[in-house]
Amino acid sequence: MAGGQERILRGRIRSVQATKKITRAMELIAASRIVKAQQRVAAAVPYSELITEVVKDLAAAGAGKDKPFLAGRPDVKRICFVPIAADRGLCGGYNSGVLRATEGEIKADTGGAVEHLVVPVGRKAEGYFRFRGYNLGQGFAGFTDNPPYSVAKEIGEYVVDLFVRGEVDKVVLIYTRFVSAGSQEVVIRPLVPLDRGVVEGGDGKNAAGADYEYEPDPDLILDTLLPRYVEARVYAALLNAAASEHAFRQRAMKSATDNAEELIKNLSRIMNRARQDSITTEIMEIVGGAEALAGDDDSTPRRVEYVMADANQTGGRV
Repeated sequence: MAGGQERILRGRIRSVQATKKITRAMELIAASRIVKAQQRVAAAVPYSELITEVVKDLAAAGAGKDKPFLAGRPDVKRICFVPIAADRGLCGGYNSGVLRATEGEIKADTGGAVEHLVVPVGRKAEGYFRFRGYNLGQGFAGFTDNPPYSVAKEIGEYVVDLFVRGEVDKVVLIYTRFVSAGSQEVVIRPLVPLDRGVVEGGDGKNAAGADYEYEPDPDLILDTLLPRYVEARVYAALLNAAASEHAFRQRAMKSATDNAEELIKNLSRIMNRARQDSITTEIMEIVGGAEALAGDDDSTPRRVEYVMADANQTGGRV
């Protein structure tokens, strides 16, 4: 029994050691990708800041007052939610944080009176909301760990087209903002329409204002810039989400590696104890057998003496 238990424990230790190698490799890969993703986030901030400033100044100059992009619609009947999750798992609570926030917003904003449309970004988001029967629009996946600008443009054009055609009255972007390698937070940000508070906010804020002379008409410039602004905001959200995904995965894999090491120690301790029990049992069996053999050797001469004495008393008949 002890030998069989030892074989089972040895197999479990080998299995955990193989898992530890995988989680350690994933941890190192995620840690190396965080730096590049953080650099991409920092590189996208200047463009996001400048286009935000231009749109803010155009709106302050009186352009687009009557446009739905800035004014919005008085009666919101349908809201579009754009949750940005990951294509893969093994990243701790990254996906669950975005998905729970989206589901909470849907339940809080709709309440049965307002319809909802979910445009999932990432396979995890699409699978989650499709399984639960939510009303889904076009899904976007296959790029979450390294998003290109072309995908941000495609997503921006899609949600803007939904808003312009009147299929939705509001678009809300939900993603995880990258603060640092050890800090990320879920952000719920209205994307369309753009009111003053949303336009003045952003990942990179610049309080300094400027007076411009616009050529051609400010309204024409604003019509051209607003789709680009939406694309820039979506791209910034995708980059922040990618950096956050790598950070979550690095921490999750480090925790998994540490747990594997602790499990290997515990299993090794149990296996060593089982081996000691097995060795002790074998030693006891050997000692017991030796004592039994020694006892048989001592009793043999006495038995012969008893037989000879009986023979003498009976005249040689035994």
